[in-house]
Amino acid sequence: MTTLANRRTSHRWRLLALMLTAVFFAFGSFWLLQAMQDDDDGRLGDAGNEPDYIVENFSFVRMTPGGRPRYVVSGERLAHHPVTDVSEVSKPVVESMAPGRPRMTMHADRAQIHHQEDRVELMDNVDIQRPATPTSQAMRARTDALTVLTDEEIVKTERPVQMTLGASSLEGVGMVAENPTQKMHVGRGQIVYPPRPR
Repeated sequence: MTTLANRRTSHRWRLLALMLTAVFFAFGSFWLLQAMQDDDDGRLGDAGNEPDYIVENFSFVRMTPGGRPRYVVSGERLAHHPVTDVSEVSKPVVESMAPGRPRMTMHADRAQIHHQEDRVELMDNVDIQRPATPTSQAMRARTDALTVLTDEEIVKTERPVQMTLGASSLEGVGMVAENPTQKMHVGRGQIVYPPRPR
């Protein structure tokens, strides 16, 4: 009778050990599968963020509904990232050419073009120039970062700005300039006017 009880107990321990081993291997396989999927997703994420096309010495023109040039964006190199639909640009030049408005040209070391928002972020050594016209004085401004809303023809920054407007000069922090209305708002700073002729 004791031998029969010992056999049942030893059989149960073997069965329990076998079940625990099977559970261990099941969890191990599940963990390995998850680790491999995470690794694949990481690789796919990196691949998706890689440029889908690169263009050297490019130039593209946005037209008005009437078929006239509205603005031109050019540069040394453009790399488009499909996941974010953002293009990285080296040595960008943005020229506003809207009919009936003064032409404004903006240079920088690099830029990001956000295609879905019609927005260009100019960065590092940003230089804005607008020649004199019969109704407005020549303008030049320098800053380190500038947001260009291409369709609205608005440029803005929250960074320090150095500007000359005709013979006057201005230094401030923050600026919003609207090309269609020729209005400009500058944050805190100082303006230097030339003396009036006598």
